[in-house]
Amino acid sequence: MTASFGQVLALGDDALVAAQRLGQWCSRAHEMEEDVALTNIALDQLGAARLLLTYAGELEGAGRDEDALAYLRDDRDFRNLLLVELPNGDFAMTIAKLLFLAAYQRDRYHQLAGGADERLAGIGAKSVKESTYHLEHAALWTLRLGDGTEQSHRRMQSAVDEIWPYTHELFDDNDLRPGWLATVEPVLAEATLTRPADGWAPRGGRSGRHTEHLSYLLAELQVLHRAHAGASW
Repeated sequence: MTASFGQVLALGDDALVAAQRLGQWCSRAHEMEEDVALTNIALDQLGAARLLLTYAGELEGAGRDEDALAYLRDDRDFRNLLLVELPNGDFAMTIAKLLFLAAYQRDRYHQLAGGADERLAGIGAKSVKESTYHLEHAALWTLRLGDGTEQSHRRMQSAVDEIWPYTHELFDDNDLRPGWLATVEPVLAEATLTRPADGWAPRGGRSGRHTEHLSYLLAELQVLHRAHAGASW
């Protein structure tokens, strides 16, 4: 069974916006090794976005390619999760976002890899390997910060508390939450972090209702393409 345009578009938008956010760390991380790591993770996300948006354009059948879908839509036309558009914040905030996103993407891509849509299965099989590394990287830093100094623990706990409400939207269209919790909760426990209680659960990304942060991110992402429409390199 072939996947729908909306399903593939949403996954592509998640990866594209995550790539843009992580790319903002380039030359700004606290050490060179981490600068390279975050940039490479951003490139992995961008690679997945290209594959997914290309396929989404083909499914739509309206003549839009990956560039048109990435650069020529307004924020209301994007279907990404709210979590990925949130500002980077400090390093702890970025790690919390990456931990939660990578745990979700790994399981989602694994699910797609075993699905009936051969094209999407191929994308999933490739991307699950990358998201597994992203998860391992984020988990390592969560442990180092959470079980580190008093200040690093405080910042990591604050980041987890702030991002947690946005994780509920990850599971509105799937049944992956139990497995996700089974991955995330042990990491938080080992890092001596408290798993936040479930409560407020903001939503809207999948239906095009976003935070103000996405508009600013898209302005940065799209400015060159829109300023030189139709140009080739």
